[in-house]
Amino acid sequence: MKRLLILSLTHLLVLAAGAALGIYLLPILAAPPAPGAAEVQAASAAASFRGEFKRELKGSDALHWGQGALAVGPASISLMGRVAPGPAYKLYLVPQFVETAEDFKRLKGASLEVADVKTFENFIVALPPGTDLTRYTTVVIWCEAFSQFITSARYR
Repeated sequence: MKRLLILSLTHLLVLAAGAALGIYLLPILAAPPAPGAAEVQAASAAASFRGEFKRELKGSDALHWGQGALAVGPASISLMGRVAPGPAYKLYLVPQFVETAEDFKRLKGASLEVADVKTFENFIVALPPGTDLTRYTTVVIWCEAFSQFITSARYR
């Protein structure tokens, strides 16, 4: 009986570890190719605003972070840098700077969901036509699947 209990527990632990590893690795394996430096530089050339993702934010941690140069233009937002890999990332424009999940949840209704973030090193996302960038000050990357703050950058 004791042996059956130990076998059951060890198999459940391995199953849980495999599921967690799958949740982490699947977005990486399914990610499209990231844009190259030249593409990101071309997109950022038309930027009206600039910002920076930093790892040291209050709401970021070892598994949820971003770093790099952000460029916000009339047609797109681009990043020359990296974000921690994960599932269901969304990019939002937010009316004031936030650096925690609680801060973002408070402002999510006043924020604009721009696009999915599908690459974890460099990205370019198109802005919806007619987006008024002056209504917002900050770009946030948020994990919808786990309601997890990833990173943010003030651009104005």
